[in-house]
Amino acid sequence: MKIIDDLISTINGEKRVIEVHTCVFWTGVITGMPLRCGLASTLKQDLPSKYHKEKVRDVGKLTEKNAKELCMFTYSDNLIEAAIGMATINSLIDIDESLCIEQNAFDVLVRKGENKNIAVVGHYPFVPKLEDIARNLWVIEKNPKEGDLPEKSAEEKLPEADVVCITGTSLLNKTFDKLIKLCYDKFVMMVGPTTPLSPVLFDYGIDVISGSMIIDIKKVIQCISQGATFQQVQGVKLLTMQKKRFK
Repeated sequence: MKIIDDLISTINGEKRVIEVHTCVFWTGVITGMPLRCGLASTLKQDLPSKYHKEKVRDVGKLTEKNAKELCMFTYSDNLIEAAIGMATINSLIDIDESLCIEQNAFDVLVRKGENKNIAVVGHYPFVPKLEDIARNLWVIEKNPKEGDLPEKSAEEKLPEADVVCITGTSLLNKTFDKLIKLCYDKFVMMVGPTTPLSPVLFDYGIDVISGSMIIDIKKVIQCISQGATFQQVQGVKLLTMQKKRFK
């Protein structure tokens, strides 16, 4: 995907890969120096028997690669490799905090989506709260829960929405290009810890980027290594980056 090309073009790929942690919910990669950590979702729910045939390449030798080599894993159809690649990219992004506010994605959705049609790609913990403020709320999931719509519903519902919330994992499972084409003239957010906090996303039709910045690497690795969901992860700061025209 060209968006991955452009993200990689903005980072210093010559940095060392210090540690790679592929955990049950989250994948973390530490690069340095200085030491930085990036996260990406470990998409185990999308891994049928296919994964067991497609092993992660060079296991045990990943820290012998430079960061750019590991970033290239993002292009892989093996979702574990893609998570390692995106976590590496996220560890290398020089986040400009002057462009960010410390704000949860849910607060933005409430402000922009009140009494409007909201489409959310991915089932987030805040979804039930959106039901109280939206005119219509459509939750589109690759693995639908009760009340969710299947993935194929995106073609119908995204063009009908006023506000669209896309998960950062769309960069891992290669659905981003298809989804963003359905969002012409919509207010679009990309959310979640996998989301790169990079202005590059603005060039691809994203209006607001809500992601996370690691402020305590040791604590984050300790949490994800012990099976933490994101709500349990300590040592992160939630940031929202916005275009200047966004109010």
